[in-house]
Amino acid sequence: MRRIFTMWILLAFVLGSLPALAGQDSNQSKDPKPTSDPMPVSQAGPSYVIGPDDTLFISVWKEPDLTETLPVRADGMISLPLLNDVQAAGLTPMQLGSSLSEKLKKYVADPHVTIVVTQMNSQRVYVTGEVLHPGAMNLTPNMTVLQALATSGFTQFANTKSIYVLRNENGADKKFPVNYKKLIKGEAGNQNIALKPGDTIVVP
Repeated sequence: MRRIFTMWILLAFVLGSLPALAGQDSNQSKDPKPTSDPMPVSQAGPSYVIGPDDTLFISVWKEPDLTETLPVRADGMISLPLLNDVQAAGLTPMQLGSSLSEKLKKYVADPHVTIVVTQMNSQRVYVTGEVLHPGAMNLTPNMTVLQALATSGFTQFANTKSIYVLRNENGADKKFPVNYKKLIKGEAGNQNIALKPGDTIVVP
């Protein structure tokens, strides 16, 4: 009787453990698959020309070892596995992607390269005069003079009626007047010009 009783206890223990084991296997099979990092958002438009100090996210489809974020060096080059130094400055993101795809054909079957500009550091404007934050400022897409002035701020001595943008075109300097007080009132909207690389905003 003692042996039969012991067998019943063992049988009950085994049967009670089966659901837990089954649940464990089920949980293991439901483990989420690792997902790849999302593509970063581009800070530049399709016509943007890459320059020194820009930061690029370079994605090679199905080649994670070749996908990375790189700075553009002062000489306009980037350094990539397999390809070493490659010219990046002076090209649009699409042109650089096509160039890298062509070069990688020697090493990768049917390569597809995507270029995303994550930091636009090569294109700058400058603010000088009676401002709180003088100096260089990264030029963001479609940045206007009013947006730049909002970032730089004014000192108490600023003459906000006589601001101007100094731009070099074909070797000659041109002045574009900016009346800040009218702009913030919604007047003289034609003075709120879109800035170009190298522009200098002067606040007397």
